[in-house]
Amino acid sequence: KSYIENGYYHLLNRGVEKRPIFTDQQDYKTFLYFLKRYLSNPDSLDVRVRPVRKVDLSQEIQLLAYCLMPNHFHLLVKQASKNAITRITRHLNTSYVGYFNKRHQRAGGLFQGKLKGILVDTEPYLLYLTAYIHRNPQEIWKKSLVQYPYSSYAEYLVLRHTTWIQPQEILSFFRSPRNLNRRDYLSYESFVENLKQDLSEILEDFALD
Repeated sequence: KSYIENGYYHLLNRGVEKRPIFTDQQDYKTFLYFLKRYLSNPDSLDVRVRPVRKVDLSQEIQLLAYCLMPNHFHLLVKQASKNAITRITRHLNTSYVGYFNKRHQRAGGLFQGKLKGILVDTEPYLLYLTAYIHRNPQEIWKKSLVQYPYSSYAEYLVLRHTTWIQPQEILSFFRSPRNLNRRDYLSYESFVENLKQDLSEILEDFALD
């Protein structure tokens, strides 16, 4: 599949036969470590975790939002070069599947077919997509959404800073990140938390067949 330069894409995949791809905290953190590795300048990484082979995609692709779920994941990216998505997904797949199979003593493919990449071609689509991604844990997570440890929602509410996640472009559409006075309905937090629509119906292309 070919991707366009400067395009926004929703990337998603899930485990084969809907099986878990993350079984515990170590699995989640390892996947995030690989994202950090490929989205950061290798020279900026701690020497103890710096990869032997330098793969620097930090100038070619931006990660705008993400959510990792037990049997699937969502990434919202913007790529500057037409091959950036292909490169990062190839590295992610090779690294994470190799790690997962070795740790869990299994063999073969982990994901259900090839990664699905959906072009995000309008501003409303882009904004609602971030809400969809950040609301994804609702069915399995009974605490506040911002406390879910494996999404970028905390970065959007300025409660956590991660250099390789870029929420600024999305936040520029809102008056503020957080609903500090409980009446700021133009905040990103209010946008996400107060949505009444079923976003899976609005954004039909998100289904993983």
